[in-house]
Amino acid sequence: MIITHINGGLGNQMFQYAAGRALALRHGEELRLDTREFDGKVQFGFGLDHFAIAARPGAPAELPPERRRDRLRYLAWRGFRLSPRLVRENGLGYNPGFAEIGDGAYLKGYWQSERYFRDVEATIRRDFTIITPPDPVNRAILDDLAASPAVSLHIRRGDYVVDPRTNATHGTCSMDYYARAVDLIAERMAETPVVYAFSDDPAWVRDNLELPCEIRVMDHNDSARNYEDLRLMSACRHHVIANSSFSWWGAWLNPSADKIVVSPARWFADPKLVNEDIWPTSWIRLS
Repeated sequence: MIITHINGGLGNQMFQYAAGRALALRHGEELRLDTREFDGKVQFGFGLDHFAIAARPGAPAELPPERRRDRLRYLAWRGFRLSPRLVRENGLGYNPGFAEIGDGAYLKGYWQSERYFRDVEATIRRDFTIITPPDPVNRAILDDLAASPAVSLHIRRGDYVVDPRTNATHGTCSMDYYARAVDLIAERMAETPVVYAFSDDPAWVRDNLELPCEIRVMDHNDSARNYEDLRLMSACRHHVIANSSFSWWGAWLNPSADKIVVSPARWFADPKLVNEDIWPTSWIRLS
């Protein structure tokens, strides 16, 4: 059995699941999810239940003790290296020894690279099929996307703006970046793009995003239905993403081999933080 610790927003949860699922498949074992991080009041909720994932939350007897709830048992688990064996992510980039991790591992990290699951990509795509049916509003937009030269554009604000520590770590993408990214995609399209703008602050986007093409701001899905935005983003032809794991997945889930994905060349504002493995090789990094 492989157990993966799940925490953070939906994009982070998807990376954690994908890495754990890939490792479990290599061993022919089942995957369990440690979702205890979402017990009580947290910033983000568990979001993988809207997908066709092949894993269930681990039972208490299957999971290691938590430091915050059972400190002595936790210290014994760590000190005596008891089962399941803790495997922490080493740095932000791809960990080369990941594929050789044995069965009985408890994975803790973010695992933000396609390289962790590229060899089982078809399975990960099936697992991330959204099984919750779209409501009538989102169904109508999906129909519009299928008939238009749609480009998704994601602007991450929220804690990236209001939390000084998070802002110093991640930063935000400039309006110049978005304008140049859309221009780059437009040059390669036969039609003038229609930009579908997604954000956790749609009012700000409506007031500040200016482009030489039609902009449709998607403001109808709240945070509890962020999977709907993910489904809409992945249905667009091309993508301009933010330095956000959520928009990363919105672009990656588009299965088209002809898609153009433009990403910021720097993922973190803090120059000490580097993950050169987060970009799939076909994506365009724009400074």
